[in-house]
Amino acid sequence: MMQLTNYRGRHVVVLGLARSGVAAAKLFHDAGADVVVNDKKERDQCPEADELAALGISVVCGHHPDGLVTEKTALLVKNPGIPYSAPPIVEALRLGVEVVSEVEVAGQLSPAPIVGITGSNGKTTTTTLTGVLLEEAGLKPLVAGNIGRPLSEAALEVEPDGWLVAELSSFQLKGTADFRPRIACLLNVAETHLDYHGSMEDYVGSKAKLFENQTADDVAVYNEDDETCRRLSASFKGRAFPFSVTRTLEAGVMIDPPYSAVRPSDDDSDAADDEAERWIVSRDGNGAERRILRVDELGIPGRHNAANALAAIAIALAAGADPERLAEPLRAFRGVEHRLEYVGSFGGVKFYNDSKATNPMATTMSILSLPSPLILIAGGLDRGSDYMELLPIFRDRVKGLAALGETREKLARVAGLAGLTDVKIVEPVEDAELTLRRAVQEAAAMAGPGDIVLLSPACASWDMFPSYEVRGRIFKQSAHTL
Repeated sequence: MMQLTNYRGRHVVVLGLARSGVAAAKLFHDAGADVVVNDKKERDQCPEADELAALGISVVCGHHPDGLVTEKTALLVKNPGIPYSAPPIVEALRLGVEVVSEVEVAGQLSPAPIVGITGSNGKTTTTTLTGVLLEEAGLKPLVAGNIGRPLSEAALEVEPDGWLVAELSSFQLKGTADFRPRIACLLNVAETHLDYHGSMEDYVGSKAKLFENQTADDVAVYNEDDETCRRLSASFKGRAFPFSVTRTLEAGVMIDPPYSAVRPSDDDSDAADDEAERWIVSRDGNGAERRILRVDELGIPGRHNAANALAAIAIALAAGADPERLAEPLRAFRGVEHRLEYVGSFGGVKFYNDSKATNPMATTMSILSLPSPLILIAGGLDRGSDYMELLPIFRDRVKGLAALGETREKLARVAGLAGLTDVKIVEPVEDAELTLRRAVQEAAAMAGPGDIVLLSPACASWDMFPSYEVRGRIFKQSAHTL
């Protein structure tokens, strides 16, 4: 991709408003480009439109107009969530117009090296924790990307001697060409977002683009416990720096002694595992070993969070952090909102908000992190899964289920096959908030003193809510008003 100044006087289309679209539109407008912003939503649903129009940027809402993209269009910057089947994108690709996400723009702008973090689960926790560790180490991080702040906006503010730490989705990475993070991290890969990507091959290929432009001077952090991550690591050009909770590594970050590779839900082996003293250890491959802290000292619970912590430690070490300065922030870190977030105890029942669990693997990991049995609230956007992978965890760890959203019948079927008798299908009402409040009430009615009610949907929120954040906040409000 060319430098922004090369777009002066040239036609640039920004497809989709929201924060990343606004940031991209302003950048190209300031660089002197002829910018047109288009969003399919009606103008009254696009509060950002007036701000851009006041700057003299052309904004078209309500439809994709004919002639939006022509042979004179120099570039199309798309909102990550807009599918490649959208007519303007189809036309751009037909005409040979470059189509990128805002991440590609940020990669050209940032004066600081970039840490790119992706994966099916754990991105937000790992990205946030990475920022905390780098801050404690005095390395001046600025955290942005899929975590909430547009990456291109942050790229203008990060200090040249700092680090731009980016949470990156497969949607964002699919729209990159020359993007090159100094440190790239792949946490795990699970079957998800197939409604957007069309196939696992395209989904995995989009994740792999994070490493595509790295060189031998860069670092590739990856999960040695994940089969897909291991397979992809053979093609990494950067220096491989793995992490693992179940394997002993010659170089990387690991747990000593390691956890069993068998899931606790399969043989209940974690009861014995938890009795052993385990340390987080880093090795440089040249015989040097350093103990960071004990696993039970981590401020966030669960084996999956231990893996997230290992990834963040590996990134921090690769960025030059002093290992001596990592233990205290790891102890103090308590996680992020909507990710296994403790809401409170009401009527002797503990409530946890895990709204960010948007696929079955994330829900499984969260259930395994809490005492069982528990009452689960799950369901949401139907992306075609049958959810049968949840059957063992439903059988072994779940006491009751309140199912809602498009997938409610599917989840109830799996619960029935698992032998659950306390299953409530929450039929939708016109107000999605009321539907979720009813699900909370149904779950609370199933629970007794000492039980846990967990919102961990295993599905995206978009059938009912604009975001998992909205879903999580309504859940918390509902718990507090029982």
